[in-house]
Formats: sequence, C-alpha cells, structure tokens
Amino acid sequence: MNKYDQLVEDLAPKKFGKLGQIWVGFLIVVILCAVYAYFQQIKHGLSITGMRDYALWGVYISNFVFFVAISLVGSLVTAILRLSGATWSTPLTRIAEVIAVAAIIMAGLTIIIDMGRPERIYNIFLHGRLQSPIIWDVLVISTYLVISLMLLFYPLLPDFAIMKKYYQNNPKLSKLYGKLSLNWVGNQQQVKIYNKSIATLSVLIIPVAFGIHTVTAWLFATTYRPGWDSSNFGPYFIAGAFVAGSGAVVVVMSVLRKVYHLEAYITDLHFDKMGKLLVLLCLIYLYFNVNEYLVPAYKTTTEEADHLADLFIGDYAIMFWGAIIGGLVIPILVLLFKKGRKPIPLLIVGILVVVGAWWKRYIIVTPTLLRPFLPIQGVPKSWHSYFPTALEWTITFGTLASALLIMTVLFRYLPIIPIHETAEEKGIVETHNSESL
Repeated sequence: MNKYDQLVEDLAPKKFGKLGQIWVGFLIVVILCAVYAYFQQIKHGLSITGMRDYALWGVYISNFVFFVAISLVGSLVTAILRLSGATWSTPLTRIAEVIAVAAIIMAGLTIIIDMGRPERIYNIFLHGRLQSPIIWDVLVISTYLVISLMLLFYPLLPDFAIMKKYYQNNPKLSKLYGKLSLNWVGNQQQVKIYNKSIATLSVLIIPVAFGIHTVTAWLFATTYRPGWDSSNFGPYFIAGAFVAGSGAVVVVMSVLRKVYHLEAYITDLHFDKMGKLLVLLCLIYLYFNVNEYLVPAYKTTTEEADHLADLFIGDYAIMFWGAIIGGLVIPILVLLFKKGRKPIPLLIVGILVVVGAWWKRYIIVTPTLLRPFLPIQGVPKSWHSYFPTALEWTITFGTLASALLIMTVLFRYLPIIPIHETAEEKGIVETHNSESL
C-alpha cells in the first residue's frame, strides 16, 4: 500500500466498536431521560423547577452561556489559526469545527428549554424589537450557526470525493459521499473557488463569533444587578470562551487520538502547541477575572460587597474558588512546564478547564440573581436561595449528552483529520498509477 492509500486508510471514518456502541447507547438513555423530564416541565410549567421570581434564570441559562463559550473554538482554531498560517493546527481544525457546530445547536435549544412557553418562539421572529438585546442574541446565534455549518462543510468537499472512491464497495455510502462532494474533481477552477470560500468564511466568522459573545455579555450587563453591572463583561466573556473552547478541543483530541489510533497525526507537538495556547488564554482570562472582582471590591458599594462576600467566603465560595483555582490557576502552573504539556497531563488540565468553565458560568448567573438592587417584597424565604432540582439537572445532562451525541455521529461519518489538506502538507499526491510521490 502506497503512502496516499495508507493516509486515506488511516483517516477514513471507522465503524463503532463495542465500546463505541455502549457510549452511544449511554448517551441515548441520558437524552431519553431528559426528554421525559422536559415533557414534565411543559406539562406542569416552570413551577416544578427551582426557578422563582428571584432566580428567574437558573442552570439552563448557565448551560446556555457555557455552550456559547465552547462554540467560539470554531473561530479560534479554524479561522484565526488558519488565517495566521499556523499549519500545525490542520489536524485539529475539523475537531474544532464539529465542537463548534454541536455547541451552537445546543445553545439554541437550551434557550427554548428555558422558555416557559416554547410554542411562542415564533413571536421572537414575528414581533422581535431591535430595542431588545434578546433579539440581537437570536440573530447572532442564527448567523453563527449558518457560518459554522458552512465552515465545516466546505473544507469537507475534497474529503467527500476521496470517501466516494474509498467506499466503492459500499454503493449507498459511495453515492451519499458523492452527492455531498458536489461533484468535486479538484480542477483549477474548483480549487480557486474552494480556497476563496474558506478564506471568506474564516474572515466572516471572527466578527460574528465576537458578536455572539459580546451580545450575550450585554444581556447580563444591561441588567442592573450587582455582579453584572460591568463594562468589562464583553472581553471577560470572550476571554473565558477562548479558554473553555480550547480546553474542549484538548479533551476531544486526546480521546479521539486514543480511540482511533491517530498518534501519527495528532502528535506530542500538537499537545505542546495547544498547551502553550491554553496557558496564554488562561493568563488573559485570569487578568479579566482579577479586573472583574477587584474593581467592585475597591468601590465596595453595599450591594457589590454582599455579592463578593457570597463568592469569596459565603455560600458560593467552594464553587467560586474551585472554578478559579481548579479551572485557571492549576492549569497555568502545570502548563508553564513542558512536562505539563504532554498528552496525559494536558488531558487532565483540559478536563479541569472545561469543568471549571461550566461552574464559572453557574456562579456568574445564580449569585447575582439572588441579590437584586431592589429586593422583592413579600416573597417566601425559600425564594431567596436557588439550587437546581433533579428535573433541571436531568434536562441539563440531556443537553450535554445531546452535544456529545452530535459530535460522536459526525466523527463516525466524517474524517476526523482533513485528508486532503494533510496529504498536501505532507507532499503526498495521488497519481493515475496509484503511486505516491
């Protein structure tokens, strides 16, 4: 087998083994439990959740902000690194694109889950007003989803054509890949349009990605509450999103490398590069965290002081310090050293970063809601606190499982690493006599 055929064989999609089937079955069970819980929520209303007049946003919105953050990785790895000419990121581009698509799909669905009357979603489109920041969020999420799907699809055209040949013994799959390739033959005109389209999409997705995170930040910052009343929220959210997305890529690339035996393509070099990128992003995000809490601590208004006390030494101190130390400080200390950027340590750091990122979104949302500038009068004492009910956790885990299922299915039928781009970078070409140069 020549080098080109070996490359295609290595990177072509593989069937699930027994472990893969168990994984898919587990995700489906979690999703079905979440669907049942959601039907209960629709039947009985949001009153069966832990959300009340104080905590009108709960774990669902925390989860939404997390998904939005993770989705930014598509613009980071695929667009920014591609435009900067960082060819080392090629094996990671499709992983980042798939994560971004799965995350942004679930971000949109999570908003619908949070609505008490999801059948009225059409009102946002029919009667949305530009004065409302919510309509901005809907517009940028929709736009970002479309561009992310296109940025995933266009680079796949040559790979679909390769898969059409690879699955010649499976007429159904071969026909499907052939249609998806849009008759790609790799002539000069197609290559020109292909390169121009990818470059255009890479440029377009960056301002849209920044827009979706700034608009989400504005949804908080334009609400007059302690902890959200900040002009720092835009860059604070963007920096945090880069960290969360990069951590997600590290975790997914580690798992895929092991499961699909891609050690020859996702090497220690890629872990080292991602480790350096992640430590830089963590340092930037740590700076914004210091800025976010130092300024209100310096001003020490009564409301802000109470809010910070809740975070630093109060009810949310364990979650807060766990997210800061476990999700930022420890990763920085580990990744500053070369040994910390090896596959196993980096995988552990990636998990810490992702888990810390999720809890960080939770403590951004919940403590602030429980301390409004103007407390509501005459409400039950139980409304002054919030913790998600079992139903909310079930639905939340279902959304996370759905995102993982979308990624799993896409990785089953798409080449995880771009075959065409990898062959070009390695100087491996297909010839008519099937010999590689």
